[in-house]
Amino acid sequence: MAKLFRAAIMGPPGSGKGTISKRIAQSFGLLYLSCGHYLRESIVAKTGFPRTLPQATALNNLYQLDLVISLNIPYESLRERLSDRWVHPGSGRVYNMGFNPPQVQGKDDVTGEPLIQHDDDKPEALMARLRHYKDVAKPVIDLYKSQGILHSFSGTETDRIWPYINSLLSTKMHTQASDACQTHTP
Repeated sequence: MAKLFRAAIMGPPGSGKGTISKRIAQSFGLLYLSCGHYLRESIVAKTGFPRTLPQATALNNLYQLDLVISLNIPYESLRERLSDRWVHPGSGRVYNMGFNPPQVQGKDDVTGEPLIQHDDDKPEALMARLRHYKDVAKPVIDLYKSQGILHSFSGTETDRIWPYINSLLSTKMHTQASDACQTHTP
């Protein structure tokens, strides 16, 4: 039986984690879980979500990650992305007024229901969110770096970063599949 390929994507709010995850899922036929979606649900339920060093360590004790992708996006790009981001609350579909607007302003393309902007996506909340992310993520990033599984990508546009991520994943997944075949060959 082939080994599961386990990967995580880290990045500040608005860095493109959801977009990259969807592209990975489409390109490689994989499933993904949106931490942002589950984080918002867990905040409502007051249960929290694994984003700290102790939680990452606990995850490591359960599952060994094969790869961690870290997205490094300049502050100004994040500010623009988040201030233009609107969400359909029922499905989690994300629209960006700058480069992926809905067909009808303020309405979801599929249901026609109203879109919302999360309070934490508004410019006045962004600095605090980015500071918090940096403080919490640094030790987690250092952990994955020390394990040799961290791969960082920098840029301002997801479309420019994606080919590099796609190439990395193609290589890593092909290598893992080859290793699994060699391991199970009689």
